[in-house]
Amino acid sequence: MHSFGEDSEVVRPTRSRLETGEMRGNPREFALIVSGASGMVLARRFAEIVLENTPIDVLHLVVTAAAAQVLAHELGGAWATADGFRDQLALSDEEKGRVQTWSDANLGAPIASGSHLLEGTVVLPCSAGMAGAISLGISRGLAQRAADVALKQHRPLVIGVRESPLSEILLKNLLRLARAGAHIVPPMPAFYLKTDEGRTMDRFVDHYCLRVLDLLGIHLEGSNLRWPPR
Repeated sequence: MHSFGEDSEVVRPTRSRLETGEMRGNPREFALIVSGASGMVLARRFAEIVLENTPIDVLHLVVTAAAAQVLAHELGGAWATADGFRDQLALSDEEKGRVQTWSDANLGAPIASGSHLLEGTVVLPCSAGMAGAISLGISRGLAQRAADVALKQHRPLVIGVRESPLSEILLKNLLRLARAGAHIVPPMPAFYLKTDEGRTMDRFVDHYCLRVLDLLGIHLEGSNLRWPPR
């Protein structure tokens, strides 16, 4: 046997597309996983803020079967699918056009592979069951698989866990996720914010989304949502 290239003509590589400047930067892509926990307003507002105020190119959206039931209850039946969720967002057609929807059953979707470049994945709201499955490396659907990919690729993974009180089992699962590199970000109100009467919920939700985006490396001005309050 002879080693690779032995007795063969040497073919010298040409300059790469990157070296010649022909290769452009990869598009900025994030994933939003909506699981079956209460707090669908958080997912809705996060999608609106990230698409309206940031230069991302694609927001991949997965809505689980359990999430569809909660969406119908909290936001209305028109929201109960990934396509419906996208279409109901208070955004322009161009902004909605940057949402790529996927069925939870579609394990052939690009975000199921670590070779597809994502800058971050957000599970919001995240149920106790979803947190447990991710913490144990279970990938029974695209939602769980996308989160698993984020962990194995050491990419930002935000777990917006929505549960109270927290059982010992859930706490252990969240600790396992934190040790694996995930950001555990339960939606807790920032009591230092000054709120106008009737807008407390809106400002809490906007503040929470601002903090999630910080963890993804996207820093919006939001001066009235940061410490010190104004």
